[in-house]
Order: sequence, then C-alpha cells, then structure tokens
Amino acid sequence: MALEVCVKAAVGAPDVLGDCPFSQRVLLTLEEKNLPYKMHLINISDKPQWFLAISPEGKVPVLKNDDKWVSDSDIITGILEEKYPEPSLKTPPEFASVGSKIFGTFVTFLKSKDSSDGSEKALLDELEALENHLKTHDGPFIAGGKVSAVDLSLAPKLYHLKVALGHYKSWSVPESLPHVHGYMKALFSLDSFQKTKTEEKYVIAGWAHKVNP
Repeated sequence: MALEVCVKAAVGAPDVLGDCPFSQRVLLTLEEKNLPYKMHLINISDKPQWFLAISPEGKVPVLKNDDKWVSDSDIITGILEEKYPEPSLKTPPEFASVGSKIFGTFVTFLKSKDSSDGSEKALLDELEALENHLKTHDGPFIAGGKVSAVDLSLAPKLYHLKVALGHYKSWSVPESLPHVHGYMKALFSLDSFQKTKTEEKYVIAGWAHKVNP
C-alpha cells in the first residue's frame, strides 16, 4: 500500500511539485528506499481545510504513518528508516552533522543587503569545512560510496543554494572547492534527485518574498 505524503506545491503553479527542501528530503528518502507513495501537493498560500485538520500549523511535509499524520522531516525520515530498514540510509554518527550549518548560513547571505556583514564569509567557511571533509574521506558521498541520510538532507539545500544565489546574487560555489562541486554533481545526478526536484524557476519564485520582503 502506498504511503501518503503532503508536500509543497510550486508558487503560482498548484499542480506542480514545489520548492520545499524538507519536502524533497522526504521524497528522496522514499525514492531511495523504493517505497511506493502517493503525493498530495499543498498550495501553501491557500491551504485546503482537510490539510489544516491534519497539520494544524499548516507545515509540510507530513506523512501518514499507521493512520497518524506526522510532521517534521527529521522525524519522518527517522520513522521511515526504522520501519523500512532496507536499504539502509543510516549515516554513521560521526558524519551526521557534516554540512549541517550550510543552509542557515546560505539563507542569511541570500537575504543580506550589506556586503560587509560577514554573511558571505560565514557561508564560505561552512563550504570549506565540507570541502575538507570530502577531501579527507572516500566519496563521492559524505559517508563513502553509498548515499545516506545526511546526503539526502543536504542535496535539496545545496540545490537551493546553487539556484537562488546564482539568480539573486550572481554568486556560485568557488572553483577552489572542487570536492564540493563534485559532491553536488553526484547528488544532482541521482535518479531519486532528478525525480523529486522542482524546476529552477520555482526555487527562484519560492525565495522572492524573503529576498525582497
């Protein structure tokens, strides 16, 4: 029986998969575990009543687990790993926090209007830490040759970073970080990623109100 999951619809296109990186993380997990699922696209600016009944805070993603709807991508992916342990996506604990600050520093830099506020350097520091990890460990993924949960969390965030900073700031990951470039290429070429990514124009539309509030 297919699992039911509610994810964000695209801004301005309610019938198209949207740009929520946390929704994509859950979809990536379902795809990598070869689990059948039924996707409900939620228009975030006009949430249906039935959705608010199961997710009172109006947040996506939510997944139906044993007749109960569960929110928060951390909790959802943890449940999926526990219930469907094969193939395993567990990340060794020592690698679980690699890259965990990239998304926060990316958002701060994206929204920054002051080039001297240190937000670009903060992001570069995090990307350099990822570069150093990838350089000193076998890859192409964070925990080695096999994709794991930490990669599925980072993949959508790095996609947003690439698209949004490229569009709004004409900024890209420096060539001095070749392992980060290789890692992003490996992530973005996964079948599961190709199946679950939104179009670049919807990533750009999704950030518009945060960049120019």
